[in-house]
Amino acid sequence: MKKQTRSILQELNSMITERDRKYVIESRGENIINSAINLINEMRVHYNDQTAGELERRLINSIRAQDPSKFVRGVKRIDEGK
Repeated sequence: MKKQTRSILQELNSMITERDRKYVIESRGENIINSAINLINEMRVHYNDQTAGELERRLINSIRAQDPSKFVRGVKRIDEGK
C-alpha cells in the first residue's frame, strides 16, 4: 500500500484560515513583485537596452499567458546569439 505524504507547504496552506488568506496573498504578491523588479534590474545591468526591453516584455507576456517557457526561450535565444 502506497503511503501518501504531504509537503510542508501543503500542510501550511491547509492551516491558513480564511481571515489570514488575504495576508498570505498580499505577502506572496509583494514577494513576487519585488523578485520581478530585481530580475528586471539584473537584466538591465547584464544586457543592452534593447535586449533588456525584449526580455522584460517576454517576462510580462509569460506571466500574462501563464507560460514560463516563453521567457526561457527568449533567454536561450539571446544567449545563443552571443
